[in-house]
Amino acid sequence: MTMFAKVDKRLTRLFRRLDSALTSTDEHVNLLHQAWLDRRGQKIAPDPEPFLSPSSEAADGGLVLRAEPDNRYRLVSGLAAAKDLIGSCPGEGDLEKAADKRGAVRLRSLIRFVEQTGEPIIGCFTTRPAPNTFVDAELYVAPLSSDGRTIDAFLAAANMREVETQARRFVPHWRRPHPLLFALEGSRVFGERLAAELELPISPLEERSFEDGEKKCRPLADVCGRDVFVVSGLERDASESVHDRLLKLLFFIATLKINGAARVTAIAPYLPYMRKDRQTKAQDPLTAAYVARFFETAGTDCLITMETHNLAAFQNAFRCRAINLVAYEAFAGHFAERILNQGVTVVSPDLGGAKRAEMFRERLETRLRRPVGLAFMEKQRSQGIVSGDLFAGDVDDRFVIILDDLISSGTTMLRAAKACAERGAREIHLCATHAVFSKPAAADLSAAFIDGIVVSDTIALAEPYRSDRRIAVIPVAHFFAEAAARAYEAGAE
Repeated sequence: MTMFAKVDKRLTRLFRRLDSALTSTDEHVNLLHQAWLDRRGQKIAPDPEPFLSPSSEAADGGLVLRAEPDNRYRLVSGLAAAKDLIGSCPGEGDLEKAADKRGAVRLRSLIRFVEQTGEPIIGCFTTRPAPNTFVDAELYVAPLSSDGRTIDAFLAAANMREVETQARRFVPHWRRPHPLLFALEGSRVFGERLAAELELPISPLEERSFEDGEKKCRPLADVCGRDVFVVSGLERDASESVHDRLLKLLFFIATLKINGAARVTAIAPYLPYMRKDRQTKAQDPLTAAYVARFFETAGTDCLITMETHNLAAFQNAFRCRAINLVAYEAFAGHFAERILNQGVTVVSPDLGGAKRAEMFRERLETRLRRPVGLAFMEKQRSQGIVSGDLFAGDVDDRFVIILDDLISSGTTMLRAAKACAERGAREIHLCATHAVFSKPAAADLSAAFIDGIVVSDTIALAEPYRSDRRIAVIPVAHFFAEAAARAYEAGAE
């Protein structure tokens, strides 16, 4: 059972999931928990003494901690096993003196939660102990009782697994002079993440707004003869519309080219106007094609974006080099650690997203090393009204992931989630690359049958979504970094 609904904000900042359905990805943790169950009997919790024996299950990778006065905890067994989680622990195992403070806070917080509930629990989290190194962890804590009535000690184990990511394998090799990187206003946070991955500084620029609403944007570094990366999200934010940000980026690219930039690569994590790529009504606009022409006219040599609405239309619209990235591998890694032994189905909320759902399903199947189901929902949209009730696929008693390229109003996702709930889905999770989240989405996505929402960080979350415990944000800057470096190398040849 997922425990997100029962925890406070402090715990949700430390753990991406708390789970009392104790099935770990680590066999030792499962054996440790089984030993706890075998010794518990009818008592509130088993005696700690058997777990302190050198031949006990806890001796190999398990920890035993005793409660001390003033809400302190002392590690009495498993000092060596604890190092990966909390570092060295001087002062006779005093948890307050652990070298890794954040690891100690996680352990202490989970102990207190177990102390309150009286039941074992697993907390899942991801940590980054070193640059380009990611560790996925499960922290198991169970109560122990010397008298069988009051909890005075705790059994713990940490399963720490380093994750091999694209970001970790990628190391940029710049020829001299190295390319310049600019991040326009509103995209500074993503720009800093990209700069860290590319090992480049963010170059200075000037942005000014005039009284009549006109804007000026110019580089403050010499761009003549240089390769340039320009980062700009093109979603609406509190101060600028989609049109404002698109026009500002186009003007800046043209400014770079007219001042001698050798090549300009535009990095737009979210590219707007891609949904209108064909005429479905008489005299409809083809905005996807128009946006492509705008970038080409401004002098863009390469454009990098993520999860465009229709890949074929995107590729046909651009005559300059256009790179479309996907976050399926990152999403698959996220879900693979949570699904455990449940049956899984990936659902496309409309037939147009069938290929997208199939590509993600294949990656998830590879991660899980077992079959993953596929289902589809019919959707028809006309004049803003969404209809269609046909549903194909099995979701009964299954972990369901509804996948789309973006969530805007939430109507499409909500319809699919309702259909899955009516057909007996055990858990329902929404997954989309772009968290556009227009205002009506807050109400639509608050439905009780939606267990979680997973998005990437291509668009920064605004309130009230930032404080929504069900929303997990997956970083994707490393995908853009690798694509940008490869584009640079291809152009330098």
